Amino acid sequence: MDIDLTTNQSDISWKQDVCPWNKDENSDKHKCAVKNISICKYFCGIEPLDNVLCCYPNENIKED
Repeated sequence: MDIDLTTNQSDISWKQDVCPWNKDENSDKHKCAVKNISICKYFCGIEPLDNVLCCYPNENIKED
């Protein structure tokens, strides 16, 4: 899985939310998931139709 939010809204035809962790820190360094590298500690899964579930700022209770 490789999930990332684009920084340029004109690259896509749909509206996306801003990462709440990045918004709080005024950064763009946090990614939901990077293939073969990491998954954000606040990533809580995917629901149809490809909506990323983020539990920020709460703990991910599903994390092992």
